[in-house]
Amino acid sequence: MKPSRLNIVADENIPALERLFGDLGEIRKVSGRTMKNSDLQQADLLLVRSVTQVNQALLENTPVRFVGTATIGTDHIDMDWLAKNDIGFSSAPGCNADAVAEYVVSNLLLVAAEQGFKLTDKVVGIVGVGNVGRRLQQRLAQLGVKLLLNDPPRAAAGEQGFVELSLLLQQADIICLHTPLTKGEYPSHHLLNAENLELIRPSAVLLNAGRGPVIDNAALLHWHRSRADVTLILDVWEHEPCVDSLLAQRVRIGTPHIAGYSLDGKIRGTWMLYGAFCQHQGIAPQITLSECLAQAGAVPQIRLDGHQTLTDIVHSVYQPEADHERFMASLADVENQPLAFDQLRKSYPVRREFVAAQFIGEQPLEVLSTQLKAVGFKV
Repeated sequence: MKPSRLNIVADENIPALERLFGDLGEIRKVSGRTMKNSDLQQADLLLVRSVTQVNQALLENTPVRFVGTATIGTDHIDMDWLAKNDIGFSSAPGCNADAVAEYVVSNLLLVAAEQGFKLTDKVVGIVGVGNVGRRLQQRLAQLGVKLLLNDPPRAAAGEQGFVELSLLLQQADIICLHTPLTKGEYPSHHLLNAENLELIRPSAVLLNAGRGPVIDNAALLHWHRSRADVTLILDVWEHEPCVDSLLAQRVRIGTPHIAGYSLDGKIRGTWMLYGAFCQHQGIAPQITLSECLAQAGAVPQIRLDGHQTLTDIVHSVYQPEADHERFMASLADVENQPLAFDQLRKSYPVRREFVAAQFIGEQPLEVLSTQLKAVGFKV
């Protein structure tokens, strides 16, 4: 039976809330960073992102019976407390995985163009081969890039094709981190630290688009002072929204945790929570993902003239340099830097995924067409 007059509290930066949840109840939007217990005194349903710590302090003595996080990760959720208090839960695994993979591809093509190498001449190491890592693996493999993969939980489960982290660090020319922040048997906190950073080969590229604390940022700063030949690309920071400005000054590309911030990924995440809540309530979803995405707008139009390269086309949809410039400018006001970090995320420009792009003009040559399909375009 459809619930009546639900009170819904949601992070103000979650998109498509009215479209998906408007018929289910009244929606109150609040700041996810500053959300507090008093905001939830009448809430039946809570929708958050990774900036909100969902735990006893936030939920105790509230009527919340279901929590949804529009994110892949759940390290900000006290899962045990939810279970003990019979509160339903859903995350959105994989919702923005394509966007993160495309962020990585865009950045690697940028660095390759600047430094004069081809990705197919390099070995790329992927640490954490889950939702994001698998998609990146697929794209790079289809481009013909040589890969090294590290994922201890999958290796322990008997899957083949993985190497030890130490070997990957020593042999990879490009290292991409996509592990969640985990505890327990396979902890990822400070997975890269003062000891094993020394294993990274000269002139490597180190990219982190997973979780900030996966790299010991203080150790990274100290290490990079003597290893400036290594190119750093950081989308996540250990103490965000506070960013170490000295470390930020050393990166080639720095961004405010927006690797997965495609409009497609955001809407997909909200839709996944909508579906999960409908299932929890025993009601049939009334809205499809394709209907939501069809209303997103801002479809990239790419006119082909027979001269563009893969890099040209990728950067016509997403150019990391623009995000980097805005991020670096936000560091100037030291006192308000954390607020500026969140504001960049809140006001992030509309970015569509490669699959949303429409091609007009000449048909791409076969080689280019193959490359475009490999990284996610629909040709």
